[in-house]
Amino acid sequence: MKNLTIATLLSASTLLGMAGIASAAPDNQPQRASQMQHHKGGMSANKGPLSQLNLTATQQAQIEAIKEAKKTERDNNRAQNQAQREQMREQVQALSNANTLDTVTLNRLADQHAQQAKQRFIDRVQSQQAIAKVLTADQRAQLQQMRAERGEQGENRGRGDRGHSRSGA
Repeated sequence: MKNLTIATLLSASTLLGMAGIASAAPDNQPQRASQMQHHKGGMSANKGPLSQLNLTATQQAQIEAIKEAKKTERDNNRAQNQAQREQMREQVQALSNANTLDTVTLNRLADQHAQQAKQRFIDRVQSQQAIAKVLTADQRAQLQQMRAERGEQGENRGRGDRGHSRSGA
């Protein structure tokens, strides 16, 4: 019973922290534009790793079509997603203000959050796979090598003064 209570409190604090971060960020367009600009270069044919693959004009057009289709899909779902996030924030706030913790609601919100994260992950991998289908075998190998090198650089950046990674391993 004690482990369930600790797990529930840990889940609640995680959800509250995420809701606090989400509600603390203002909903102004300039900040959103700069955030999207930061992430945009990852799979762009004009920037990032794809720009180093010597893509043909046909490949560039196909990749741009894939990206545009995904963007249209995201844009079409934006209002619904914002409403879901707002509803979830309100429910988390109600949980945090309650005298007793409603574990059923907490677990439902945690499951809902996990499902949303799962869907984002699936969408990202599907996009990567669609783009990979456009590339030649050599280009895919080159892209895989660049990603591996980028991952190694990220691991090295995570080391603190004592030579330990962020995860403590």
